[in-house]
Amino acid sequence: MHRQIDLIGVPVQCGAGRRGCVMGPDALRTAGLDRALTALGHDVRDLGNLAARPRDAIHRNPAIHDLSEAAGWVDTIQRAEIAPDRFPIFLGGDHLMAAGTVPAMAARTDRPLFVLWLDAHSDIHTLDSSESGNLHGTPISYVTGRADFTPHFPAPAATVDPKNVCMIGLRSVDGYEKQALAEAGIDTADMRHIDEHGIAAPLRAFLDRVRDADGALHVSFDVDFLDPAIAPAVGTTVPGGATFREAHLAMELLAESGLVTSLDLAELNPFLDDRGRTATLLVDLVSSLFGKTVLDRPTRSRL
Repeated sequence: MHRQIDLIGVPVQCGAGRRGCVMGPDALRTAGLDRALTALGHDVRDLGNLAARPRDAIHRNPAIHDLSEAAGWVDTIQRAEIAPDRFPIFLGGDHLMAAGTVPAMAARTDRPLFVLWLDAHSDIHTLDSSESGNLHGTPISYVTGRADFTPHFPAPAATVDPKNVCMIGLRSVDGYEKQALAEAGIDTADMRHIDEHGIAAPLRAFLDRVRDADGALHVSFDVDFLDPAIAPAVGTTVPGGATFREAHLAMELLAESGLVTSLDLAELNPFLDDRGRTATLLVDLVSSLFGKTVLDRPTRSRL
C-alpha cells in the first residue's frame, strides 16, 4: 500500500533520567529512514523538528524534575499541525512524547483510537506516584484520563479508552503499576506470555479487536521493547526483550493488517549506541511496517 508519510522530529529528553534522546530524530535521519521508505514506494516528507516553549509548572512531588519543560512539550506536540491525509511518524525523543502524540491522534480521527504500546515498561505512573520523577513513566495515565494532570500539563486534546490499549513486551513493572494496569483493564502480554505463546497470538487478537471496532491504530514503539543485545541505545535497558525476528514479525503483522495510522519511535539515545546499530535496526523495523518483506533483505557483509 502506497503511503503519504510525514516525519516529525520530537527531540524531547526531559522526561528521561539520562540525557541523549534529543539526538534521536537526527540519528534516525542519518540512518536513512526517509530513503528506506522512499525506496519502498512511499511519498515521504521530512517536516523537521518541533520546538517546545516551557510552561510554568510546579508539583508537590519533590522527585519530579523538568516539569515546566515537559509540560511545554506535551502542549507543543498536541498543537502541532498534522495533515489529516498523511501518516505521521514521530521521531523521538523519550517516551514522554506519547503524552502529546496519542491525544493528538485521538483528536484527529472520528474513529475509536487504539494504542499498541511496545515497551518494557507500562508508563502508567502519575505525577504523585512517580518515585524517580522521570516523566516518561507517566504518559499512559495521562492519555487514558486515569489521573488529572492539570494544571501542570494542558488538558489532553482527547483521551483513549484504557480498554483500547494493548501493551506487549512488558518485563519491568513495579507494584503500583501492576495494580494500576489491573484497575484500568489494559490488555497486557509480558515477555513470559510471549515466551509461552509467541508474539503473534496476542498481537493478532488485539488487531482483531481494532478491526471489529473499525478503529484507528497508533503504535508507540519504545527502543527498550527490544533486547539490549540488539538495541543498546536506550537509557532504560532491561534484559530479555524482543528478539530481532520477534520484532520484525510484529511489524510484518502490523503491515499486513493495514490498520496502523500513526507511529512513535521513542527512547533512541544515540549517545549510548554502538556505531549506529540501534538506529539502523529501527529503520529496518519501520521498513517492515511499511511493506518490506524477508525476500527484500540483502545479505549483509560481516566486515
